[in-house]
Amino acid sequence: MNFSKRYVWIEAEIWPVGTWDCKDDNSDVIVVFPDRSKWIASFFTYRNIETMRQKNIETGECMNGAYFWSSDLVMIDIISRERIEQLIDYLIKHDNFHTVFKQYPDVAPEEDEDYPAGFFKTNESSRAN
Repeated sequence: MNFSKRYVWIEAEIWPVGTWDCKDDNSDVIVVFPDRSKWIASFFTYRNIETMRQKNIETGECMNGAYFWSSDLVMIDIISRERIEQLIDYLIKHDNFHTVFKQYPDVAPEEDEDYPAGFFKTNESSRAN
């Protein structure tokens, strides 16, 4: 599979301006490839883990901050498109992408309008290659 062509959706990019702290936040990231495969991971900055722990101590969640858990967790220094794209490239280059990101059901043809025109492989584009 050609991993260079991909669509990356970062949840934090749709938040209201000023609500995203790239050094202390968390965000889901979805990566879609032209074969319609969809991969998801939840990114947390190192600082955000401590922020969440302090919040949990105050609220009593997670045994008063004694533990923290999130499915598909990836820890990162900053959450920015540039850094996430760098990490995706790194994971692909080192053959770890499929280990770090969890595969979800493929993108259905009814969802094509949510992606750039011509993004997905078609029978015609497969024959042309």
